[in-house]
Amino acid sequence: MNSNISIIKGIHPGLILERELKNRKLPKGTFALSINEFPQTIATITKGKRRMNPALSLKIEQALGLEEGYFMVLQAYSDIAQEKKRLSENYQPDISKLRSVIFWDTDIRLIDWEKNKLSVICRVFERGNEQEIQEIIRFYGKEIVLKHLEKRTVTNKIVTANMLKYLQ
Repeated sequence: MNSNISIIKGIHPGLILERELKNRKLPKGTFALSINEFPQTIATITKGKRRMNPALSLKIEQALGLEEGYFMVLQAYSDIAQEKKRLSENYQPDISKLRSVIFWDTDIRLIDWEKNKLSVICRVFERGNEQEIQEIIRFYGKEIVLKHLEKRTVTNKIVTANMLKYLQ
């Protein structure tokens, strides 16, 4: 089972439990009662609305013949994924220094700055003013901006000029 963890890490353990119960054709309520738990507890866990705790994890793993600690490891990875998501929501440049017209095709407040790093950097270097370019360099760092601009085949004279001006 441990080899599966690398594939499913970050997924709430309740979703994996639900899949396991479905594969074994075990109703959640019946399973919950068989391990002396309330059916509502298992239902909220399988919906991802409640965390798995060590005591319950051990009961479930023993009842299903799974490796000890399996669900707690999944819970830890799920917690890490949730925390990364929470932190990434605060990870953005000072958008008061960026004109929304640069991102005319999207709401600037909804941009995933990490996922769309290459597009953001290229767009600001193509269409941005000095303040906007400086903010992107401050936010991502000079090395990352340069690396991403070099990845892209730059044929645009404005981008090339801005690279030379701000990144040398």
